[in-house]
Amino acid sequence: MIIIHDTFVCKPGNASKLAKMFKEMMAGNSELVNIMTDMTGQYNRVIMVSKYEDLVAYQKSWDKYKEDTEETKKMNEKMKGYHEMYLTGSREIFQVW
Repeated sequence: MIIIHDTFVCKPGNASKLAKMFKEMMAGNSELVNIMTDMTGQYNRVIMVSKYEDLVAYQKSWDKYKEDTEETKKMNEKMKGYHEMYLTGSREIFQVW
């Protein structure tokens, strides 16, 4: 199993807005574990945690988002403008032992 941390460093005042947006957009997604905001450390971070059986399953999930379906169109509409809410981001992929 692998655990993915997608971390977004938001513009001040946008972390909770982005977290809410992700939570709504990812509702029903079985891979999503948590949407988290920081309580200590670097401010204005949103971390989206997801899990997959392996890297192949992770790649398949990305392939699904590239398809031009009604589901992806709705998701893109919900996420409209999210790029304006954060400054930078990173991704970490962990192997679970």
